[in-house]
Amino acid sequence: MSTDEPLVDVPGGFPVLDSVERFRGAKFSLVSDAVELPGQDTVARDVVRHPSAVAVLALDDAERVLLVHQYRHPVAARLWELPAGLLDEAGESPADAAARELWEETGYHAKTWWVLADYHASPGMSDEAVRIFLAREVAASDGPAHDRRGEESFMTVRFAPLDDLVEAVLARRLHNPSLVVGVLAAAAWRARGWQGLAGADAAWPLGPHSSL
Repeated sequence: MSTDEPLVDVPGGFPVLDSVERFRGAKFSLVSDAVELPGQDTVARDVVRHPSAVAVLALDDAERVLLVHQYRHPVAARLWELPAGLLDEAGESPADAAARELWEETGYHAKTWWVLADYHASPGMSDEAVRIFLAREVAASDGPAHDRRGEESFMTVRFAPLDDLVEAVLARRLHNPSLVVGVLAAAAWRARGWQGLAGADAAWPLGPHSSL
């Protein structure tokens, strides 16, 4: 076992000899790939192709985080989450998508933006990449609210202290992955005095690559 390899994830895949689409929905598709692994026979891997997503940890001057309480049918639960959404608008940058989702879901905007964390939601089965932004100088937007539909039509919005959220995550009371990653990353960056955060337009080497 090597102990001197750098602690960085490396882009680059093995050859896909064949790919068959099994399902195509509104938000993702499912394909079966025949993958040629080094020194092995070809293996079959089912992959959920996803447009990827952004989430926003909006932090006010009192170190409170802006949250949404949203029903999630697959897990049959209402979850506290960060404002978030898909990267499904053609030509829209991740930073612009994050600002749009923040306004659409909460009615708030922010003046300053950084990248807080990047992660893959479930890399054993999906190519979904998620970028979490830190937004500061948060204020309620003027003008009419976004017309929310579906589960978002009864979604509630509130602020909660960052320290309370850290405790709730560690006590396993909160389960949304972007919230968990974002809250713990924010606590770690705060301990560093917020020094070293990447800009909102930072490169994303392992970012989105699916196209629905």
